[in-house]
Amino acid sequence: MDRIISIDAAGEGPRLADAGQPQPQPGAGQLRVRLHAAALNFADLLMAEGRYQDTPPFPFVAGLEGAGVVEAAGPGVALAPGTRVAVSAQGTLADRGIFAADCCTPIPDRMSWRDAAGFQIAYGTSHLALTGPARLAAGETLAVLGAGGGVGLTAVEIGAALGARVIAVARGQDKLAAARAMGAAETIDSATTDDLRGALRALGGVDVVYDALGDAPGAAAFRALKPGGRHLLIGFAAGQPPALPLNHALVKNISVHGFYWGGYRQLDPAALQESMADLLRMYDEGRLRPTAAAVLPLDRAAEAYALLRSRKAVGKVILTMSEEAARGD
Repeated sequence: MDRIISIDAAGEGPRLADAGQPQPQPGAGQLRVRLHAAALNFADLLMAEGRYQDTPPFPFVAGLEGAGVVEAAGPGVALAPGTRVAVSAQGTLADRGIFAADCCTPIPDRMSWRDAAGFQIAYGTSHLALTGPARLAAGETLAVLGAGGGVGLTAVEIGAALGARVIAVARGQDKLAAARAMGAAETIDSATTDDLRGALRALGGVDVVYDALGDAPGAAAFRALKPGGRHLLIGFAAGQPPALPLNHALVKNISVHGFYWGGYRQLDPAALQESMADLLRMYDEGRLRPTAAAVLPLDRAAEAYALLRSRKAVGKVILTMSEEAARGD
């Protein structure tokens, strides 16, 4: 019997359950995928609390991204059974799922299930945000808030790959060490820094802020932006949006960009596809090194959620559904 991780009601934790009836044949434009691994994102925590902007009706199958093998393809779908794919869609914390074909992307043969499971949202968000609205150029300074998390580390890595000078802001030396390993030129420990704005200014100021935290850290980093700077609103892991002094944005010609990667499926699907193709090429060339903070089997989903909630994870939290993925294949 196939297994799923169910979120039964707002505020309830993840529950391992039987999927019930076998998965049906996929319909037009759909694929049935045998999943090998899936990743957790901060959005999964918000969904379990009923606070995410796209929370589906309860109960629902958890998970927003994963990786596996196409078992069956519906009418009008070019991907053949046996194709290895990364999936970006609701319901990946399961042994099998039916997904829209445009949510499934073929992956390189050398890409492990673990890497593929947590690749699309984190790397996709950072690459498209930094190359698109942020217009990050070689030689500019990028400050990454929340640099030790799964998304933040990818921003450090991609920013460095684009030739930027990256300042990583994170809590604790283990997270800062991980950021340095990904290419950060400078680091700031938020656990011991009372004046983030002053610390960033002392390092010469910032051209782009990649703000995955919001709240007070986001507001402080905003004040360290140079004239013509860009502030990317990626998420609010610190609890709430930052209170940005928009009069500064006017006087200093600063741009504020909200960025939601999933929204680009409707806003600009071509840009989304082009960005992902670039990222997969970079991975296949050995230029990207996804970091897994923890790898746990599906039946330990509650532990995985707790680890993500603790903010102690350095990198992505991965859940596995097969022996191959558990081995790291």
